[in-house]
Amino acid sequence: MANILIVEDEDNIAVALEFLLGRAGHAHKRLASGSGAVEEIRRNRPDLVLLDIMLPDISGYQIVEEVRADPGLRDVRVLMMTARGSVVERKRGLELGADGFIAKPFELAELRAEMARLLA
Repeated sequence: MANILIVEDEDNIAVALEFLLGRAGHAHKRLASGSGAVEEIRRNRPDLVLLDIMLPDISGYQIVEEVRADPGLRDVRVLMMTARGSVVERKRGLELGADGFIAKPFELAELRAEMARLLA
């Protein structure tokens, strides 16, 4: 199964994601803020990063930009998550190099499908 990093500051969403990933048999780790996320990605090379845009300290946009600026992290897939889910946010996230985008609250089936697509 996959190694997945969750970068999400909202506990209720993170707990739901951890439950879902655990049930699917994925190894996972959670960071509750953006600081240290890029270092964690470099250190552990997750197969997928579930990345919230609205974090308390550093935005998900900055994180995906840093990850994409590092040629060694080219294979790391990033799924951005946001409560706003506007077309502008989606476009910006994808332009910065995100591999996918999902609006919160999301349907579990939608999240599973998007994760399967990115991990395929």
